[in-house]
Amino acid sequence: MADQLDRRAARSRSSEGGVGETISVIVQALLIALVIRTFLFQPFNIPSGSLIPTLLVGDYLFVSKYSYGYSRYSIPFSPPLFSGRIMGSQPKRGDIIVFKLPSDNETDYIKRLVGLPGDRIQMIDGVLHINGKAVKKERVGDYVVNDGFSRPQPVPMYRETMPEGVSYNVIEASGDSSIFDNTREFVVPPGHFFMMGDNRDNSLDSRDMSPSGVGYVPYDNLVGRGEIIFFSFDYGRVLRYDSANRPVFEYSAWQIWNWPTQLRLGRFFMPVK
Repeated sequence: MADQLDRRAARSRSSEGGVGETISVIVQALLIALVIRTFLFQPFNIPSGSLIPTLLVGDYLFVSKYSYGYSRYSIPFSPPLFSGRIMGSQPKRGDIIVFKLPSDNETDYIKRLVGLPGDRIQMIDGVLHINGKAVKKERVGDYVVNDGFSRPQPVPMYRETMPEGVSYNVIEASGDSSIFDNTREFVVPPGHFFMMGDNRDNSLDSRDMSPSGVGYVPYDNLVGRGEIIFFSFDYGRVLRYDSANRPVFEYSAWQIWNWPTQLRLGRFFMPVK
């Protein structure tokens, strides 16, 4: 009888130890994931086409959190633990950057940095001008996008080259006379940056200075720099828009039976430039 009680007690202690060990492993894994997400890399997905052709809807990328140092927006839920940036470093023209939308300090946006503090930025007939000089822009062919009815449509594609030599492609879906192809001259304030999308005629960016627009982006709002695409899925046609004006697509990345035809394998592990 005593032996049976001892065996039961041992099994109970073993069971309790197994549960405790499992909980400990889970807590440690969550803490490691939190540290990686906060200080090293955070995954983001691309929900809109504002950076076509550089980033496509359905791209998933890692953003380096350490590239520009850390602010309150580097931490999940942006708690006001401190002000300013710690271990900060300056971004460069041409960087693809995730930042918090200045109008609400909550929504994540991703754009290309084109203007540094003190820069004078202006669009003239679809050509980007920095400090009074036109950025080099060369036609390199066409890029196929889907129009409002999900039909393929070729649009002009150009190669822009920044004064520092950084080059990337942009598209002009509406030519050189859309609403943001001719702007006033913007002077970037100290401690702020000017952001633009590569899909120039379909990007809400710093050219929109309205209360709900992007405007100048404060240094503290920078979250990190886009580094590499680790997954890419073609969601297909836009079927409709929901009550919040978000597109509802034909496919979902969770539908793994569609992966053989919808995965963009050629974009896996592609550097973001």
